[in-house]
Amino acid sequence: MAASGAGEGGCGLNGELAKSDGKKLTDLPAELLEYILCFPVLDHRDVASVSCTCKRLYDVCHGGGKVWGHQYKLRWPRLQKNYRQSESYDWLKEYRTRHVVGLQIRRTVESFSKRFFAEVPCIGQVLGDSFAEIESLGAPEHFCEDELILILSSDRRKSLTLKYYAKKILYFLRQQNILKSLKSFLKRPPEQQSALEGAVLVDQYCNPLSDISLQSISTQLGEITDKIKKTVQVKNPSHPCLRATEDDNCLVEDFDLQRQVVCALNSVLFEQLQYKGNECDYYNPLNSYIHQVLIRRTGIPISLSVLYLTLARKVGVKMEPVNFPNHFLLRWCQQHKGSTDIYDYVYIDAFGKGKQLTAKECEYLIGHQVTSDYYCAVSTTEVLLRMVGNLLNIGKRGEGNEKSYQLLRDSLDLYLTINPDNVQYLLLQARLYFHLGIWPEKVLDILQHIQALDPSQHGAVGYLVQHTLEHIQHKRHPAEPEVKKRSDPEHHEVQYSMGLIMKHKRSGYNCVIYGWDPKCTMSLEWITTMRVHQLPKGPNQPFYNVLVQDGTCRYAAQENLEPHPAPLEIAHPEVGRYFAEFSDTHYTANEELQIRYPDDLEETLRTVQELYIKLNTNSGHEGPLEPQNALTV
Repeated sequence: MAASGAGEGGCGLNGELAKSDGKKLTDLPAELLEYILCFPVLDHRDVASVSCTCKRLYDVCHGGGKVWGHQYKLRWPRLQKNYRQSESYDWLKEYRTRHVVGLQIRRTVESFSKRFFAEVPCIGQVLGDSFAEIESLGAPEHFCEDELILILSSDRRKSLTLKYYAKKILYFLRQQNILKSLKSFLKRPPEQQSALEGAVLVDQYCNPLSDISLQSISTQLGEITDKIKKTVQVKNPSHPCLRATEDDNCLVEDFDLQRQVVCALNSVLFEQLQYKGNECDYYNPLNSYIHQVLIRRTGIPISLSVLYLTLARKVGVKMEPVNFPNHFLLRWCQQHKGSTDIYDYVYIDAFGKGKQLTAKECEYLIGHQVTSDYYCAVSTTEVLLRMVGNLLNIGKRGEGNEKSYQLLRDSLDLYLTINPDNVQYLLLQARLYFHLGIWPEKVLDILQHIQALDPSQHGAVGYLVQHTLEHIQHKRHPAEPEVKKRSDPEHHEVQYSMGLIMKHKRSGYNCVIYGWDPKCTMSLEWITTMRVHQLPKGPNQPFYNVLVQDGTCRYAAQENLEPHPAPLEIAHPEVGRYFAEFSDTHYTANEELQIRYPDDLEETLRTVQELYIKLNTNSGHEGPLEPQNALTV
């Protein structure tokens, strides 16, 4: 470095500058080096490169230090809840493990489309024992889940097939963890099993992708409890429930004081907060999910009863669940503890806004007499069986769509976890899996268990075993996919192609094409039922498989479809099974769909160019325009 005017004593500054020229980055204190290497502009590759330059920087970037800890937290912030601040970790090792797990998970998920495209039903069922591959990786569960969530949280219009299978895997993995928690819960002594915790586990299992926790539910109930105490305080400032905390676990003994609490509970729950029984939509499964009951403030007798007895217990009043036929109730003892006389109890109808009934009045609810056994208190396990049984019946009443099948599967899983030797439901589970064509190996295990429990079922078991073995054999020798080329003479009338967004002329629904046939391939019965012969061209015209905005899959005649004037995303759960991304005007078929319709991608791009892009360029419009008449049926 040059300096001018060096006079006597002037060399001091130059000398200092010369000395500073000799300073190196590695001479800085370790804390300052860590601070520099934690700058957001540096990623893990930069840190790895720096650590290889010399021993000094290698030591600063040691595995347990701040630098790799910062990189880890920067890249995977959701994982921080799994680490305690008071403990030390080898962050470099954690980083490497998480990185490798991410690569393994993505490779596995990417392989699913090729392997399961043909055999997964359109309703999109879970892929059975194939998920054992994820578990066989031996990776920490929270790493697997974090990578799946990372896939799902990426650009919503891209990587649709990857997200489709990632969502199913995440659904399955979370359910397996919830089942483990449920089994642990059921092993506890009865006095340590709360109906609320059991209800939350049922809720979590049926909604594994929702953010539901016992802690969040308890917090909401704590807020309601505070409202109840405030109401009690207005009437009786010295009431013992006001002094008790949740940890005290004490009961109010005096019956008059108990009545004050119950009166306040009814006032808060049904008058202030407007909770009520859902008479208009009784068979909606949301009525059985405790987090939805709190959100919507409506439910069915059993879910409202669980809420009611939990709140009553929090303010010192003991209620007991009563498995009354067709209408779940609670009972509240009015005499000495442990009375076996059904007339010593008041019965609470939480569905009826906390109405208090005598034993005789309970029979009016169902219109017939019952024995005294039905007035007895039941265990938490029996409460859960009743709750899951309700969901099971709703699933059986379903319309055969994805939601009803999934509900039926989930409720069967739960019921058989609680009561694993119920032959009726084991047989139903085996038939359901067989019908859906999934998990044949597990079907054989279920059938073997049924045969051991009840040999008289050998007829039904034998039939299912035979056909399940045929299914397994078929899986080992899958048929080659049918390829449909537009250039083939029999396909010359096919006007539309994969991924085009369409509108149904008669029904008005929006949809996307994911398959076509040159002629209607449905049975004569279907053709007659759908009155296809009344169409001008009848069944002798191209028909299209379409995913509809309302979540259904339909088979539509070409003359009833037209390109949508303003293409939009189709919110159908199966979109990712067939398409890789949404590109504003159309969906792009994934590799498996392109194999089956090899000419369609080019045709779709040509159609989109002609329908929307070219017209927009010529007219100066920013949005899609009306399709050209030449392409409108």
